This record gives sequence, C-alpha cells and structure tokens, in this order.
Amino acid sequence: MRLIVAVDKNWGIGKNNDLLVSIPSDKKFFRQETTGKVVVMGRKTLESFPGGLPLKNRTNVVLTRNAGYRAKDTVIVHDIPELLEELKKYPSDAVYVVGGGTVYEELLPYCDEAYVTKIDFAYEADTYFPNLDQMPEWEMVEESEEQTYFDLEFTFTRYERKA
Repeated sequence: MRLIVAVDKNWGIGKNNDLLVSIPSDKKFFRQETTGKVVVMGRKTLESFPGGLPLKNRTNVVLTRNAGYRAKDTVIVHDIPELLEELKKYPSDAVYVVGGGTVYEELLPYCDEAYVTKIDFAYEADTYFPNLDQMPEWEMVEESEEQTYFDLEFTFTRYERKA
C-alpha cells in the first residue's frame, strides 16, 4: 500500500478540513498517480471534495466509524480489519491512502511507499502528518528538483519503508 500527501515545513497537511495550499502541479501529480487506482480516505476527506463527491476514475474506499454512513459510488468500511479485507481485492501497489490525518496515522504502518510533496513554507495547520525524516524505518529514496509556484518552493519526494 502507498500513500500520497502534501506537507508543509512542519509536516502540516490541513486546516479546518481543507488543504493548506493548492498547487496545480501537485494536483496533477496526484491525479497521475491515483487515476485508475484505489484511494482510501476518511469520511471528512471525502466530504471535503467538491460537492462531497468521490474522485472520478478511481475506486473510492471510505473508512468511517459511522455505521449508517452512505456515500454514492464509494465502498464504505468501518474499521482497519474490514478495510484490510476489502483491499485484498486489489494489487497493493494500486492502493493509495489519501487522508486525512487520522487515516494516515492509522494506515502508515501498512504502507511501504510514501509520495510526499514537501512545501517549503510553514502554514497555520491543525492537522499533521508524521515526520518521516524522524522515523528510522522510513528512507527518502527520490527527490525532484526544486519547483516553484508563484513564490512557493516545493519538491516531490518518495519514501520507502526499510526492509
């Protein structure tokens, strides 16, 4: 299983159930990586999408503790064991965890690869991603050239879990 996330300098990922910043090339990268694949998210992440609708051209799996929760064109699961059972239907390299904070934290131990867009700016955030640079089991294996969007500098990185 993989995950994909954009983080600021402090590994912040969101505020008030929204992204900290929207960078077109990061959105494009997200689309390229996840189209035709399985995306795993929490209920709040799904509801933060335009119209609260699932992402097109992907299998959307929503993890929520709300037993009565329903959402059009999604697969709903209620706990990690149920999620892991559902994900057995798909190749693990076709599964991407896409947020939010709690779902990232709960599923990080099951991921082997992390695509992290690192934004060189500190935003005011209320949701954070674990700092992979401080976790000995994770290693950055790729980093793009620095890119800019207006005055923001960022890089695309890829981490792998050490064997």
